[in-house]
Formats: sequence, C-alpha cells, structure tokens
Amino acid sequence: MNPPAASDAAAAPPQTALAAAWARQRRRGTRTIAFMVVLCVAIALLLSTFERGQLGTHLVYSFSIGLCCWSLVEGTRLLLAWGTDRFRRARGLPPGPAGFDSGWRGIVPAMLLAMPLGPLLGMSIADFLTGNQSPSLLQLQSTNTRITVVMTIIGSLASVFVLSTMERLSSARAQAELAQRQAAENQLRLLQSQLEPHMLFNTLANLRVLIALDPPRAQAMLDRMIAYLRATLAASRVGQHALADEFERVSDYLALMAVRMGPRLQVQLDLPDELRTLPVPPLLLQPLVENAIKHGLEPKVEGGRIEVQARREANQLLLTVRDTGVGASAPANATAGSGFGLSQVRARLQTLYGPQATLSLDAAPDADGGFLARVSLPLA
Repeated sequence: MNPPAASDAAAAPPQTALAAAWARQRRRGTRTIAFMVVLCVAIALLLSTFERGQLGTHLVYSFSIGLCCWSLVEGTRLLLAWGTDRFRRARGLPPGPAGFDSGWRGIVPAMLLAMPLGPLLGMSIADFLTGNQSPSLLQLQSTNTRITVVMTIIGSLASVFVLSTMERLSSARAQAELAQRQAAENQLRLLQSQLEPHMLFNTLANLRVLIALDPPRAQAMLDRMIAYLRATLAASRVGQHALADEFERVSDYLALMAVRMGPRLQVQLDLPDELRTLPVPPLLLQPLVENAIKHGLEPKVEGGRIEVQARREANQLLLTVRDTGVGASAPANATAGSGFGLSQVRARLQTLYGPQATLSLDAAPDADGGFLARVSLPLA
C-alpha cells in the first residue's frame, strides 16, 4: 500500500511483449478454461439431443476439438508476441508496448488459424480415444461434417466475442486501479512535502529561543540539528522504512530537544525485537512526539516524561506516545488533535490504509496526567 521509491521505478527494466503476454495468459487462464468447459459441454449436450444419445462420445469429441482450438489460439498469441520482440530487437528498437496478443489484434488471427486446424487435430485425437473413424472435414456432404463445421464456427465466434469482452473489462479495471494508486501516491507526496518544512521550522524556532538564552547550548543544539535533519530528510524521501528506523529518528529528535530542556525531559523508548523490521510510513511518530513536547511537557515548569512504545495486538500494530505534561489544561487544539502535524498524520493514514488505521488523542488514564496518542496500523 505504500508508494515505491522513485528510484525503484526508474530502475525497473522495460517489460517485453512476450513477458507481458505470458503474464496476461496466466491471469486469464482460469476464466478462459472455465468458458471453454461450459462451451464444450453445451455443444456435446446439443449434439446428443439431435442424435438421441451418445453423450459420452460427444463429450470426448467436443473437448478434444475445444482443447486443440484453445491450444492453437493461446500458442498463436504467444507466437505473435515473441515475433514482435524478435522483430524489434533485430532492428535495435526498445521493447514495444505490450498488448498485441490481447483484444481483436491477437485473437482474430489466432481464431482464423484455430478454426480449420483445431477440428482436424481434435477429431484425430478423439478418433484415437474412441476407436471411431470420423469422415473427413472436406466431405461436406456428410451430415456429421457439416454439424462439426457449423459448431466450430459458432463456438469460435462466441469465444471471440466473450473473451474479447472479458479482456476489455479486465483492462479497464486494471487502468482504473492504476489511476487510483497514482492518485494515492500523489496525495502522499503532497502530504509529506507539507510535513517536512513544518518540522524544520519548528526545530529552527526552538533553536532561535535557545540562542538568546544560552549560546553554548544553542551551538550544541545546532550540531545535533544538522545531523538530525540530514537523517530525517533522507528518510522522508522513501515510501516506507523499518519501525526501528522510525524509532531511531524519534530518538534523534528527543536528543535534540534534550539539549534545550535539559533534565526537564525524560525519555523512555520501548520497541520489541520482533517488531523492529515491520514497515511503517516515515515521519509517523515524530509529529506525535513534537505535539507531546510542545503542548504537554514544555508548558509544565518541572517538565516530565515522554514514553514511546510499540506492541502487537492481534493483527494490528499499536504505536503509543504518552506524556506526563499539563494534561487537561493543554490548549484546546492540542487536546482535539487538530494541529497541523496531527492532521497530516491522520490524512496520511487515511490515504495509505483507509479505515483500517486510526489515530486518537486522549487524556492519559493514570494519575500522572498528560495525554496518550495512539496509532493503530494493520499488520497485513
């Protein structure tokens, strides 16, 4: 659900027409075979109704012809894709647009080849299996020959119409899904690009205050800020990273804030080893930690403690940021969770996971006061 890095997309090799055709053939294989089975059974039932019996024999002939026609059609489509690749490669051209094997361009030539050859091969196989001797398809005066030719033409036309319609619907569905994914990725990039300067400006504002109060500590904070921003801005350019990396960025930010707040800031990070490699969006916890310090701990004279924890609950990853700050006396916009950083986190979760992810901000349930921010993500 997370957008891939741009470098990954750029590094992906172009897909050849043959590879794309083979992938499409695997995807459509189930529905094509199901349609063929239904068509062959229907033809066998129709023939047995005309001739009053011999359903088993008609099933053998119907499936033999159907399998041969299907094999010729799919083989011809793959051959067309392979020929396209060879032709372009021989001329030094890049792989052409995949799709020559699908739709009318691929299925009509394949059907024109399968209609005369499929019945010939199929009837030969069925004769071998049943021990019968069928008349030649060139003997059109034979009733069985005429019925076989008519049924083959009707079945081929039905296959062309049904399979082409199914492929067009599948292609339209795939294009709609691609458009939705691209829109979600663009929305995520926009949200993330808005969050980065917000984080930077807040950090610079903290540094400006400290310069006037304690220049040596301001210099130490500036050194930490340079290292912190270098790591954080690099991490924000990817679609996701390990939960351990997210905790490391939070640790860097808290170390930066500790230069300013000194002993007033106490930190506790809890990340179980089995959760360290789980992928999460970057800059997910940092706005919650920033909110806890700005609205909870800094306004409190004696400061307090901030706890960041990760744990698993059933099929959900639960991330919590708890502070022992001013609690219910905090500004209304902080308690409602409507600040810029929190609203950005909420919007990113909605874009990535929909209703499967939640963000809540509530009063801490124990006597230490403060607030508890909770993020719930689906593990699968």
